[in-house]
Amino acid sequence: MADNSFPDGVPSDSLEAAKNASNTEKLTDQVMQNPQVLAALQERLDNVSHTPSSYIETLPKAVKRRINALKQLQVKCAHIEAKFYEEVHDLERKYAALYQPLFDKRREFITGDVEPTDAESEWHSENEEEDKLAGDMKTKAVIAEKEAAAAEEPSPKGIPEFWFTIFRNVDMLSELVQEYDEPILKHLQDIKVKFSDPGQPMSFVLEFHFEPNDYFTNSVLTKTYKMKSEPDKADPFSFEGPEIVDCDGCTIDWKKGKNVTVKTIKKKQKHKGRGTVRTITKQVPNDSFFNFFSPLRASGDGESLDEDSEFTLASDFEIGHFFRERIVPRAVLYFTGEAIEDDDNFEEGEEGEEEELEGDEEAEDDDDAETNPKV
Repeated sequence: MADNSFPDGVPSDSLEAAKNASNTEKLTDQVMQNPQVLAALQERLDNVSHTPSSYIETLPKAVKRRINALKQLQVKCAHIEAKFYEEVHDLERKYAALYQPLFDKRREFITGDVEPTDAESEWHSENEEEDKLAGDMKTKAVIAEKEAAAAEEPSPKGIPEFWFTIFRNVDMLSELVQEYDEPILKHLQDIKVKFSDPGQPMSFVLEFHFEPNDYFTNSVLTKTYKMKSEPDKADPFSFEGPEIVDCDGCTIDWKKGKNVTVKTIKKKQKHKGRGTVRTITKQVPNDSFFNFFSPLRASGDGESLDEDSEFTLASDFEIGHFFRERIVPRAVLYFTGEAIEDDDNFEEGEEGEEEELEGDEEAEDDDDAETNPKV
């Protein structure tokens, strides 16, 4: 057996331990002499010791008991809030009936079934005065030239590709549309929102109305979004109003060879015994906007969805909400792009504020560097 001791009888591992302890002590001294390290340690200790949960734990039992009573009141508030949103849904249903005649007339103008009167077509732009001055400066020759051009200008029926243009303009929708979806969407004539009847579970239906086309026989494709307006029993404090919890699509009756949601691939198979090869055709799923009508279902059996499925479902809910809240009520502004410009300006403003804050933070960092130079 090897001898692990020095001649004076001191074990080598004991000397190594003493050496490591000495090095650790020196390193600790160096760290403790660095004010920046000390400040960071103190900040971390302060954060740990002053978290809300740690503070609550320090309170007397009598105070904790009163806090529990406040939570009971908060749950009752959440249930009252849920009732409030149910009444809001009733109001939505009421006013939807008032909007609908206007939306019906909108469809007639878009399809060309009805031509708007001069009074209905009159619109005063923000640059009306500039337009008037420019008009006064036009010569008779220019006016005659424009009149001649207008006479030759084609006059299509209604507003061609109205809803398809909205799909192209809105990023959230254009990302779903494939090139082979476009000819189909050009046949889309109207999108409607229908709310659930009184006394029925809260929901809304999106109706996509199509003119006769070469792709499917349906005149209307539907997507139903089911909603819930009640606090979760397991987590009542998370309630923030009605939420979409599930959705149902519809069956599209595709004409032969026109189903864009699947594609046909050829695959070769080799017989194990004879070694002969045959070619088979197989249909596989294909990316398409029309998969929108065959949605992923929320799990109702208590099993949780995987991360990708959760994301897909959340995106679907967001699109349904956007159709209901923005696209259908303000369709003409998404067609012209005015609503999109408003959204972009709002987002840019938020980014600008963030940049200003970052600038302030940098300035504060510079001040700190001057008053607290590094050692």
